[in-house]
Amino acid sequence: MQKVLVIANGAPYGSELLFNALRLSIAIREQSADCELKVFLMSDAVSAGIRGHKPHEGYNLQQMLEILTAQNVVVKLCKTCTDGRGISTLPLIDGVEIGTLVELAQWTLAADKVLTF
Repeated sequence: MQKVLVIANGAPYGSELLFNALRLSIAIREQSADCELKVFLMSDAVSAGIRGHKPHEGYNLQQMLEILTAQNVVVKLCKTCTDGRGISTLPLIDGVEIGTLVELAQWTLAADKVLTF
């Protein structure tokens, strides 16, 4: 089984980096259901994990994250990044969890491919 790790840093709705990371993650899952896919959001990308986004038009990152978690993709937010932005205690999208740099290091070492955005 192939193991793929996607690491995203881009701000939600500020650029298309995070959108493209999630879009590719969904496509990977659609192409290979038996691939072990994990997504780790860092820096400004962590705010995408907060429940309640309501963009006026275009893509909806909450829906994209819900699609991934419904497909058993592990999605974690960097604890240091969420703490630094004061969002660690806010309600998260169902299935999204806060993770640590140690977990990211373990995921990176175990992955066959690491994609960064």
